[in-house]
Amino acid sequence: MIPSQAEWFQDRVETSRLAQLLASGGTAVVESADRVPTSGVLAGMGGVGKTQLAAHYARTAWEAGTLDVLVWITANSRSAVVAGYARAAVEILGVDPGGQEAAREFLAWLEPKSQPSPCRWLVILDDIADPVDLSGWWPPASPHGRALATTRRKDAALTGGGRRLIEVGLFTAVQALTYVTSALAAYGRIEPEEQLTALADDLGQLPLALSQAAAYIIDAGISCQVYRGLLADRTRSLADAAPDVLPDDQTHTVAAAWSLSLDRADTLRPAGLARAVLQLASAMDPNGIPEHALTSPPALAYLIARRARCDGHQAEYSVSGDKTRAALRVLHRLSLIEHSPDAPHPRIRVHQLVQRAIRESLSPIDRADMTRSAADSLLATVDEHRNDRADKDDFLANALAVIQNAQGDLWDPEPHPLIPQLGASLGADCQFDAALEHFRQLAKAANLRLGSDNRHTLATRHNLAYWQWRAGDLGSASTALVDLLGETQRVFGPTDHLTLATRRVLANVRGEAGEVATAVAELAEVLEDAVKDRGATDLFALDVRHNLSYWQGVAGDTTLATDGIKEVLSIRHQQIDPERMTEEEFDAILSGLTSLAEQCGRSGDAAGAVDQYAELAEGLGHYLGLNHGAVRSLRTSLAWWKGCSGDIAGAIAEYTALLEEESDLEAHHPNIRTLLHNLGYWKGKSGDLAGGIAILSDLLERELRELGPNHPDVRLTRLVLTRFHWAAGTVLQLPPREPATWHLM
Repeated sequence: MIPSQAEWFQDRVETSRLAQLLASGGTAVVESADRVPTSGVLAGMGGVGKTQLAAHYARTAWEAGTLDVLVWITANSRSAVVAGYARAAVEILGVDPGGQEAAREFLAWLEPKSQPSPCRWLVILDDIADPVDLSGWWPPASPHGRALATTRRKDAALTGGGRRLIEVGLFTAVQALTYVTSALAAYGRIEPEEQLTALADDLGQLPLALSQAAAYIIDAGISCQVYRGLLADRTRSLADAAPDVLPDDQTHTVAAAWSLSLDRADTLRPAGLARAVLQLASAMDPNGIPEHALTSPPALAYLIARRARCDGHQAEYSVSGDKTRAALRVLHRLSLIEHSPDAPHPRIRVHQLVQRAIRESLSPIDRADMTRSAADSLLATVDEHRNDRADKDDFLANALAVIQNAQGDLWDPEPHPLIPQLGASLGADCQFDAALEHFRQLAKAANLRLGSDNRHTLATRHNLAYWQWRAGDLGSASTALVDLLGETQRVFGPTDHLTLATRRVLANVRGEAGEVATAVAELAEVLEDAVKDRGATDLFALDVRHNLSYWQGVAGDTTLATDGIKEVLSIRHQQIDPERMTEEEFDAILSGLTSLAEQCGRSGDAAGAVDQYAELAEGLGHYLGLNHGAVRSLRTSLAWWKGCSGDIAGAIAEYTALLEEESDLEAHHPNIRTLLHNLGYWKGKSGDLAGGIAILSDLLERELRELGPNHPDVRLTRLVLTRFHWAAGTVLQLPPREPATWHLM
């Protein structure tokens, strides 16, 4: 009994691949995958249409007259395989029913024999649950016979005996759109293409999910947009979005599609761990979960607790990173995840509907525990590779996914540290719009949940104002900080840390707005209060002292600034253990050394600044690599002071090289703007006024569009460009200007 063909069956690339592979005979194992590999075997999941592909091939071969015998066996256990063979022996050979004996006779009959008209046969073993079940029971290799198996597994045993794997992926975007359009149109339903495309994306192009969604829309008489709203409603489950009667003779809903595979995964070594690992992964980004997030100490603590709880014992279970990776391999073998352990950045990919089904299977208490553990796990990795582009992207995507999937679980009793950390990481990555929107939404949520005077609410307002400043919106930042300062002084007092931090940022904003004397005076007052309350060696007091020294240097007192920075560095060196230096401590030391080099240049010794920056860049480059963010920042400053020292050609060459290295960044990224501004400036200073004007004109147009006319970068670009236009007619010599970067942190 070949399964009937699904309505609106989609002809896919795997169809022709299967036909080509079996054209010369042999055995193929059809497995599911969400992308086609260049070699090896990659897994996917249930619901991608493996059985339908096998049925289509069998039906096509039979109708074409290329087969004399066709046997279809549902092979979800050894006993089912043996029973299927035995039944074939009875019907084809006329033997007496006899279990294994009859089954062996059938396999013996399939063995190739020398005869004038050999029998052409096809045996299909559908839905193999465990390769062990087929040990000793695979159909023989034959020039006249073919065998085809479907499975979610990808164990090495499947490819023995000359068998090859064929991957069946998800629908492509075009196939998904074609399928759902055709399915609805058959019932007179015409929906906007953008809604159908969005629905396919919501369901991750999974054929099973698309067919059940189309059936639900038709049965319920609702629009695609209404169905998408139902699907997005976190108070509803996947089961609520399934039709009462499943289409195409399907036997399980999307929500239940992977339950048997997960049950089996939990029985494989290391037993009892696969389910807990998948639970933790279900809170994160489906497109790429960094392996180290699932092997971090908080992740291991969660896995230990879950394993002990599910086993019914309270005893401690040892769960290591190696055991977790072994569990990931189990999930990979059963096509529940895709795991790439040998990649430069090992990641795990999980289909979004698998994740949702796992989350919905948990009780509210267990889901909250899982969500907080996932957040803890990500937070534990935030500083590991902070300047690695791929790891940074992984953290941002996964932090966003955890927060979006949390359903409030990260707000009991207060916001989890991952929530503000996401905003800070977005800002540190110069994604200012995203950071500001994050903190705006967080401020609203904190005010609603915790009240306007709560410390977390006021701290969120502080973060919002801080990133307004860093984004260049000095007016909004100043207004917000003045308002916040009044609130923090009223609620917590004048010397509370949040009050002092607000005063510190406000002073820096005023300095950047041109009120340098005010910045110096206010930072001196903040420093006095911080030292009185916390001591001169407190980390916050040292940060304030560093800021104060910076603005003293801007004000022209480079000697005082240099002495202050050296004193701060001396204290930091005494506090830090070089063997156990944290990222924060490393950044503080580097900031101090950078500031010293800058003060050297400000004092008139541009050549000395070049030497100091060159030494820092070379030393750090050997340690971190030339492409590390901190090293590129040093090289940017080095190029500026090269120009100031008279080596304008060297400055232009360095800025050109840095722009090429930053080619992966978006055109509006602040690093790109800085490099373009400084390159244009030194081009003009070199005598190539036309080249400088061309670069700066293009930059100004972009800045005006993206930043507005009052942004400091816009004002600086306009000023330099105006002078170059004037100089093009009068050859005016301009003194060196300050670089378009600040060193306040």
